[in-house]
Amino acid sequence: MREYLKQRILEEARYIAETKATVRHTAKAFLSSKSTVHKDVTERLREIDKELYEAVRKVLEVNLSERHIRGGLATKRKYLKEKNDGM
Repeated sequence: MREYLKQRILEEARYIAETKATVRHTAKAFLSSKSTVHKDVTERLREIDKELYEAVRKVLEVNLSERHIRGGLATKRKYLKEKNDGM
């Protein structure tokens, strides 16, 4: 694997592990696509750094388990904003 790819993958993984960021947030921070970040931290990272991979995997599992809650809160904010804007 090329060195610049390893560096990108490690930077993304450290960012997720340190900030508990979602894949979407990480992609935005690194100006990359969600697909690229997801593939980097779920497949490629395993070959580079097993320990960091496990840390990132735990964060992603938590994010996955909370996803439906975040979606519900976003929908609630959307309709509250529409209600307040309409008055």
